[in-house]
Amino acid sequence: MEVLASRVLLRPTDLERSRAFYRDTLKLPIFREFATPGGTGTVFFIGGGYLEVSGHADGPPPTESIELWLQVRDIEATRRRLDGVRVLREPRREPWGLIEMWIADPDGVRICVAEIPDDHPMRRRA
Repeated sequence: MEVLASRVLLRPTDLERSRAFYRDTLKLPIFREFATPGGTGTVFFIGGGYLEVSGHADGPPPTESIELWLQVRDIEATRRRLDGVRVLREPRREPWGLIEMWIADPDGVRICVAEIPDDHPMRRRA
């Protein structure tokens, strides 16, 4: 299978609230917006992929069913900009070497915000 692009689809309980969270709070850049019978859907850039927030769910997803992983350049600077975001766990260096912080979107979808330190093996080429 040759994958040319990919995206994660989220069906929030409150479309406008979730669009505002990803657009205004996390400040993810918009790839495209489109009209749907339930409101405006939005596809955001998330690094090498996309996050589509559209449609409607009757309830939030089970907390274990989906998690997002977003790599940032500077986790401390990112943390300072996340005023009002529910922080599940403050940034800390994990045993595997990444610096990770966990936050949640309005429906409780867990989001790992990660920084790869300069000394981490993922930064080196073999």
